[in-house]
Amino acid sequence: MAFKVFSTSPTFGYSAHEPVEYLRSHQCEVELVPPGKKVAEEELVRCLGEIDAVVVGVEKITETIVRACRRLKIIAKHGAGVDNIDVKAASNKGIVVTNAPGTNSDAVADLTIGLFLALARRIPFADCSVREKRWPRIVGVQLNGKVLGIIGLGQIGKRVARRASGFEMKVIAYDTVKDEGFAKEWEIAYLPLEEVLAQSDFLSIHVPLDPKTLRMIGERELGLMKKEAFLVNISRGDIVDEEALYKALRDGKIRGAALDVFSSEPPFESPLLSLDNVILTPHMGAYTVEALRETGMICARNIVDLLEGRRPRFVVNPEVLK
Repeated sequence: MAFKVFSTSPTFGYSAHEPVEYLRSHQCEVELVPPGKKVAEEELVRCLGEIDAVVVGVEKITETIVRACRRLKIIAKHGAGVDNIDVKAASNKGIVVTNAPGTNSDAVADLTIGLFLALARRIPFADCSVREKRWPRIVGVQLNGKVLGIIGLGQIGKRVARRASGFEMKVIAYDTVKDEGFAKEWEIAYLPLEEVLAQSDFLSIHVPLDPKTLRMIGERELGLMKKEAFLVNISRGDIVDEEALYKALRDGKIRGAALDVFSSEPPFESPLLSLDNVILTPHMGAYTVEALRETGMICARNIVDLLEGRRPRFVVNPEVLK
């Protein structure tokens, strides 16, 4: 009997076809949500009733959805963060949750550097000006010699730090878990959060969303930053208090910001859209062909391993397997 696999992720199986081919070669029937379609909770409740495995992106997998899953054995996150999945509800029902950590780290780090440059040299404004047949003299700033503050020196943060060294930036970092060996090798100073905020010319956020990081950058923290500083958030939208950020940008308390993630996505009602000192991108940090292929293959292998009686590689709730 074939296993039934359903994907709610808009990127699984489209830019990279190998994961779907792998599943089908292992007796799996695969159904993909069409690109651009957002699946509501009620529809997921209907769709997942007779499914063995589901691949999910950023859409929420709630307790209501989990309770409706009669055959579901595994929820495979097409990415690293599982804050959109009710892991406790899944565990209570004996459903394994897996993820794919580290597969998109280089892609996210690349975009982070790209956003630094776009902010520093006002690249989006320059492009729009020429398209509108204007030819302004745009004065930006350089990256070399500037201080980069990294909040969260994990897999992505480390890759950003390595790339920043090529621009001769001084890197400082805040993290609750310290890798002293890496910091020594790359001449990075660990500092308290307040000092990182106060010293940074560019501030980059790379921490997971959890109760401790929820709105960790708010009005007080933004008030500690330099007026000429830039903030980049490519982690999770709710780590930054968007209302406080809007006010800080509007009032010139910081120079600019670039956001790839938002509290509500898409952020079409956000007042941030009215500001010209913020760059907004559509949660695209992990989306490169290379990263999607690797992430998708890990999802596919996790699913096949579990359905064929083996332990998946990346299990978020290992207590279920006991």
